Amino acid sequence: MTGPDSAVRVRNLTKRYGDHQAVAGVDLDIHHGEIFALIGPNGAGKTTCVEILEGYRHRDGGEVEVLGIDPARADAHWKARIGIVLQSTKDFAELTPTEALATFAAYYPSPRPVDEVLELVGLTDKRKTRADQLSGGQRRRLDVALGILGNPELLFLDEPTTGFDPDARRQFWGLIEDLSGLGTTILLTTHYMEEAERLADRVGVIAAGRVVAVDTPTMLGGRGAAAAVVSWRGPSGPEHTATDAPTKVVRELAETFGGEVPELAVSRPTLEDVYLQMIGAAQ
Repeated sequence: MTGPDSAVRVRNLTKRYGDHQAVAGVDLDIHHGEIFALIGPNGAGKTTCVEILEGYRHRDGGEVEVLGIDPARADAHWKARIGIVLQSTKDFAELTPTEALATFAAYYPSPRPVDEVLELVGLTDKRKTRADQLSGGQRRRLDVALGILGNPELLFLDEPTTGFDPDARRQFWGLIEDLSGLGTTILLTTHYMEEAERLADRVGVIAAGRVVAVDTPTMLGGRGAAAAVVSWRGPSGPEHTATDAPTKVVRELAETFGGEVPELAVSRPTLEDVYLQMIGAAQ
């Protein structure tokens, strides 16, 4: 059984499609109440893993428990405890958000009140607007509204902000943070490293069908201990040095230049840097 702190427990998960080993022994734990981001290149196996956790796809081998239940043998009661927001949906275009939510509420034993859900996702002002008249960001909020309507303990978000402009993406991040603040456990898949860094308590990197690393965004791949790179423009052109003491280097440069250092910059490996290194080593 899952432990008291585990919403998801996976051990040696495998799945094959013909000759292709899509998932090759995944181990994973997701804690209650956290936002966990699963990142990886296309074809790495993350979609297959998530679909197995959702109970949508059967596995070939391994142990899986989601909210204490094996999804392969889950009943309607278990399904009411999870929420799923797919990457894209095009249903109920003729319905308003109020009508769509009221329709789907009938499928849950204890749904959230429709007005409460509309307020949570910021669609109160659009409650009587047909879905096909909503903007892309508003339509995505409706998708999330349907996903949280049943008051789920665990919410699956599949690349929720694909196609969003920067402003809409940041507004959506605020919504996800609000949901997490209510105690919802969230499993997020995304290709946006900035999104994973902003939202996730922990990040898992999957490559070639295996989880190759799990850590906080700031510590993944040794980011927290990585040397800083100090760069500047010297008399002969751009210069840089890697150091564990960037403040000391900057102070010495300031003394050398007698004040302002031309084009001074201090940087450490980004989440994208360590992610690309990990998936490159795993392929």
